[in-house]
Amino acid sequence: MMSFTTLIWCLMILLRFGLFTKAILDPVDFLALQAIRKSLDDLPGSKFFESWDFTSDPCGFAGVYCDGEKVISLNLGDPRAGSPGLSGRIDPAIGKLSALTELSIVPGRIMGALPATISQLKDLRFLAISRNFISGEIPASLGEVRGLRTLDLSYNQLTGTISPSIGSLPELSNLILCHNHLTGSIPPFLSQTLTRIDLKRNSLTGSISPASLPPSLQYLSLAWNQLTGPVDHVLLRLNQLNYLDLSLNRFTGTIPGRIFAFPITNLQLQRNFFYGLIQPANQVTIPTVDLSYNRFSGGISPLLSSVENLYLNSNRFTGEVPASFVERLLSASIQTLYLQHNFLTGIQISPAAEIPVSSSLCLQYNCMVPPLQTPCPLKAGPQKTRPTTQCNEWRG
Repeated sequence: MMSFTTLIWCLMILLRFGLFTKAILDPVDFLALQAIRKSLDDLPGSKFFESWDFTSDPCGFAGVYCDGEKVISLNLGDPRAGSPGLSGRIDPAIGKLSALTELSIVPGRIMGALPATISQLKDLRFLAISRNFISGEIPASLGEVRGLRTLDLSYNQLTGTISPSIGSLPELSNLILCHNHLTGSIPPFLSQTLTRIDLKRNSLTGSISPASLPPSLQYLSLAWNQLTGPVDHVLLRLNQLNYLDLSLNRFTGTIPGRIFAFPITNLQLQRNFFYGLIQPANQVTIPTVDLSYNRFSGGISPLLSSVENLYLNSNRFTGEVPASFVERLLSASIQTLYLQHNFLTGIQISPAAEIPVSSSLCLQYNCMVPPLQTPCPLKAGPQKTRPTTQCNEWRG
């Protein structure tokens, strides 16, 4: 069988004597594209590879972008929404495209492991292969691609841990590994330009060190994992957040009230195992706060009454609902106020009060008789009041 080196020399002779005039591409890149094409196919309905005719200039192929004689960007698959995508596997020859700065593959049915040869692409800045069936572990050698800024391997079948070498990438800006089967702990991230971490719906465990997440973070989603430990010191450092979702974990400890002074636009912490009081802070500026399905306890801060959609249901809050909530609810400034399934003992609202049509209030299953009947979600159940024995036991 003809060796790879021999093939390169044959292509160089063809180019030199004008026998293959349109193939201006570097022979190494040419052969790498051929190998990639052989390992992938269009899914039914896709016509992405129709233009990949190797008797013409590969720099004119769909998804191939060149600078001189080198491929610098490879976007495999029809990027239009709803396109069928590709099937097959990623050939290790991808690592031969030495000038590649961008590699993406549209959603499809790409299977098999991510080739470790990708770590040979020293100029790679953008790597996105999401919504396929990539399996195996994330190669630790990706940490050698020091200029990598975006790593998106979401919605695949990846297993194993997130290597500390990924966390050491100095220019990483976006890390999106959600909807996989990753295990182990979250490594410390050293990049001071990291703005987005999305690791939701994995099986990550362990606690988060306060210094492991950089203050540059603007988006943090760790939902649907098995993470534990306190997060108060972690959150206090993240003063640029505009989205935070820590729901469905096993976090413990308190949530410092000062984080609510940040302009976070979405906050979800439901179904965790937090203990302690949501402490007062400066005026809350978050449109939606979801702390449902936790074990928060203590009183409810009146500062939270500035939130338009507030979900505090299924916790262990006690005491009376602050009067500021009633005022804003009746003025339609609060659209959603869910307080069901807590240990609240009262709310100063007239039984004759009319809740605005645009607002929702649910109070059932607390340590009080709801002063007025309001529609609640089906999940709230039929019981209006928590049994007295439970209330007494909680007070004790």
